[in-house]
Order: sequence, then structure tokens, then C-alpha cells
Amino acid sequence: MWRYSFKRFTCANITDKKGLPMKETMMINSGLAHMISRRVAFCSVFFLLSLVLAPAIQAQDSIEDISNPPDAFRTAPVLIDGQELVMLRGVSSYPANERARAVRSRIIALAKDSSFSVDQLVIKEDEDRTTIYGGNTLVISIFDVDAELESVDRKILSELIMSKIANSITQYRLERSPSVLWTNSVYALGLTAAVFLLLWGIIRLFRWLDGLAVRHVQKSLQDLASKSHQLINAGQVWTLFAGVLRTIRFVAVAIILYFYLNTLLGLYPWTRPAAAVLFNLVLNPVKSLWEGFLTSLPDLVFLAVLYLFVRYILKLTRTFFKGIESGRIRLQNFDQDWASPTYKILRILIVAFSVVVAYPYIPGSDSMAFKGVSLFLGVIFSLGSSSFIANMMAGMAMTYRGAFKEGDRVRVGDVVGVVTEVKLMITRVNTVKNESVVIPNSNILNSNVVNYSVLAKEKGLVIHTTVGIGYDTPWRQVEAMLVMAADRTPSLEKDPPPFVLQQSMGDFAVNYEINAFCKDVSRMLAVKSDLHRNIQDVFNEHGVQIMSPAYEHDPESPKIVPPDQWYAAPAVKP
Repeated sequence: MWRYSFKRFTCANITDKKGLPMKETMMINSGLAHMISRRVAFCSVFFLLSLVLAPAIQAQDSIEDISNPPDAFRTAPVLIDGQELVMLRGVSSYPANERARAVRSRIIALAKDSSFSVDQLVIKEDEDRTTIYGGNTLVISIFDVDAELESVDRKILSELIMSKIANSITQYRLERSPSVLWTNSVYALGLTAAVFLLLWGIIRLFRWLDGLAVRHVQKSLQDLASKSHQLINAGQVWTLFAGVLRTIRFVAVAIILYFYLNTLLGLYPWTRPAAAVLFNLVLNPVKSLWEGFLTSLPDLVFLAVLYLFVRYILKLTRTFFKGIESGRIRLQNFDQDWASPTYKILRILIVAFSVVVAYPYIPGSDSMAFKGVSLFLGVIFSLGSSSFIANMMAGMAMTYRGAFKEGDRVRVGDVVGVVTEVKLMITRVNTVKNESVVIPNSNILNSNVVNYSVLAKEKGLVIHTTVGIGYDTPWRQVEAMLVMAADRTPSLEKDPPPFVLQQSMGDFAVNYEINAFCKDVSRMLAVKSDLHRNIQDVFNEHGVQIMSPAYEHDPESPKIVPPDQWYAAPAVKP
């Protein structure tokens, strides 16, 4: 049992027949008022849809003008209340739509003439045509070209057309008879009431579902969000869920209103063309999609088979190169590090070739719209892909160039660091300052690349530094001190031993270069720093001054640090 809340209010300044003021207390059922407002809204929607369909109803006489292009003036159907009687041909001087309109007007005139009986329809045969008369009135002339259009004999076509004309006249009169109109009106009222109740039930159902969702789903989402430490946004999920409910409700109401309007308009002959238009609004797209699907079914099967075949080929290719990468398969003059990039390149080529093969079989690929979009995308790609293609080609060239691989310490331009990622477009390098530098492969291809790791593990990397010592210091002493400093550096190799080169004899000093081998390139900067420290200690111990790049005259005493000052504050002696 439904409960309705009532509101009591007083209407003042209401006068009776004598003009005297009076007060009247009224009871208004708010639930009933709510239902009335919904009925008004429903009627408003129906009225708006009727206005939208009004041009189709008013254009009933012009529906017969529709023909099938490209022969727009050559063929046209004769339609009575949306039913096709015959397809007529026309010529440029007397288009088919005008001929069909004239035949339709004559048939309707006979149907409206209550004194005319369908038994008065007769056929008259002439040499070049067959004519159907309704009493003394010409209804239609049928020519050989009309019979050719239907692929039947002219005489047989005439008899069929006369039978259809008789049936259409009878049906025309029957559908406009008062008894049929009253019956259809009763059906319309019953249908309207049933649809109103159905819509009211759907609205009530979804209100109940909304309340149920608020009570249970929303609370569950909040609990889930709290348990996931707000990784799940309960508000967004609830908005999505509520949107799905609203969409389902809208679709259900739209379907009911669509079938209601289509059925209601189909009850009356005057609105039946509008019902046909409304029905075709949905039927024609669905029919086109279904026919297009059936037409494209062989192509879709070919595309499916091609997809499965290409997928199988890619799996075989991937398995083969995985075997090369793991060492299970060995190819002469083919490095294991080339396996992964070669597979990627080959995969792109296989996919590109399969796309070329599949293109003619894609539904709609031969349409001008598809070709236009393809051309547009091609132009956009060609305009914006110069750097893309350059980097991609550089990446492929670097793959087989063997300049470096992931984990190598390299110098590219001013960037020194460890290669962490090598892709087709870019190379990522992490510097000693913990910076991640992304370098386009085209820049690397045009730059000198120094790889510190490629020979370090086998022969060692030569760590070197230069010092300038005055001419008054024996070169043998200097070289011995530099070798001593290298021996004190723990990360430098003893075998092969370090060696000294005299690089140049400058204006004020001789430039000596100490060279020592190091296999741990990850510490090359730290090792070089330790070497510099040891050089300073050794030269200070022996009282030899390390010259600055240039000076004006010899100092009174050597510029050295005595051992008792090596740990001056704030330095701490270990």
C-alpha cells in the first residue's frame, strides 16, 4: 500500500458567485501531484517528438518522390499510406517522381469517391501500353519499360497492379472508417496508459536501485578505499557506477518511448509515413551494419587468419632470437647482444608487411573517407617524422656498430656515465652526479664515443695525470716519485707496472705524465683523485715543488707543505 503525504494550505481571497470573500481548506496529495507532473513531462516529451516528426508527417505527399540514385529521374515508387504498389520509370521530360505522384493522386481520388467500386477497375490493352481505368477515369498506363523494370510480362504486371490498386483502395477506405479509427484510438489510449505505468515502474525501480547502491555499494567502496590506503578513489568509482545506472535508465526509457511512438504513429494512416521514418531511423543503420558485416565476412575471416599466422611467425622468431641471446643457438659472426635489437627490427618489418597485405581487406579501405584519413595521417607522419626516422636509423646503426652496450661507462660529448638503457630512439646515461641524461641516438651517431669499459676488464684502463716540475729537479727523481705515488694508490695495477711520459718541455717546467692501469672503471674518478693525493704527499716528502702553469721568478724557498703541516686543522690524522 502506497503512502502519500498531504499538505494543508489555505486559499485566501477566493470569492463566491456573489463576490463575497471566503476561505477554503484544501488537501493536496503530494504523491499524486508528483505523478501528475511526470505525466505532464511525458506529454511534453511526446509533444516535442511530434514537432520533430511533423515535417515527416506533412511531407507524406513528398515521400513518393524518393528514388534510388543515380537514376533519380528514371524510377520512382507509387506509395499509398507507405505501401509500395509499383515502381515506375520516367524520362527527363517527365520524371518518374511526377508520374508516380500523378498515379497516386488518381488512386486516392477514386478511394475518396464513395460512389466508386473496385469492381469498376478494368484493363485496356493497346499496342504500346496497357491502361487501367477506374470507370471512365484513367488510373495508370503501363509500358514495356515498366515491365522490364519488374522483369515480368506487361500483361501479367498490369493484372498484378490492378489487384494491388483494388486492395489499396479497399484498405484506404477501411483504415479511415469511423469504427477502425475509434478502435485504434482505444488502442492508443490503452497503449499510452500501459507505457505511462511502465515508465513509472522503471523510474521507481531505478530510485530503489539508487538507494540500494547508496546504502551498500557506496559504503563498500569507502571501506575498500580505506583498506587500500586511498589507492582507490571511492568518489571516482562511485561516480562511474552511478553513471552506469543513469545510462541504463536512459536507454530503457528511450527504447520504450521509441517503440511507443512507432506503434502509436502506425495506428493512423495519416501518421504512418512518420512511423516508417521513425522506424527506419534505427532499422536502416542496423540493416546497413548487418549487410556490411555479411559483405565483409570473407575479408574479416582472411584478416583473422592473417593475424593468427603473423602472431605464430612472431612467436617463432622470438623463440629463435631468445635462443641466440641465451647462447643455446650460435651463429657465426653474429654477436649475442645483437639478438634482441635484431628481433625488434625484424618484428617491425613483419608487422609492416602484414599491414600492407591486410590493407585491401580492411572493410571500408576503398572508400574515399578512409583514403583521405590515410593520406592525412601519412602527411602528418612525414612532416613530423624527420627526427624520428633519423633517431631510429641511428639506433639501428649503433646496434651493429658495437660502440657500447648497457652497463658500459662511456663519454658522449660532455656526458660521462654508465649506459643504463639503449633503445631504438634514445640512449639513457647515468652520470657520477646521479643524473639521468637522455641522448638522442642521432647525436650519438654524429659524436665521438669513448668507451672506458670495453677493454678495461682484459687489459685495464690507463689512468693518467700530468704535473709540471721545474728544470732544476732531476727528471729521474721526478719519474721515481710519480711511480711511487702510483704504487701507493691501491686500485691501480702493479702488473703491468705504471710508467711515466715526458709530454712537453715548457717555458718554465717539464710536463710529466704518470700512467697506471686500472680494471675497475666504476671507480676511475675516485682512483684518479687518490693518485693526485699521493702525488702531492710524495713530492712534499722529498721537498720538490710542483710548478704552477707559469711564474715570474723563482721563490726564495720551495713551495711545498712539510709533513708536520699535512694534517693542519680541520684535517684529522688517521
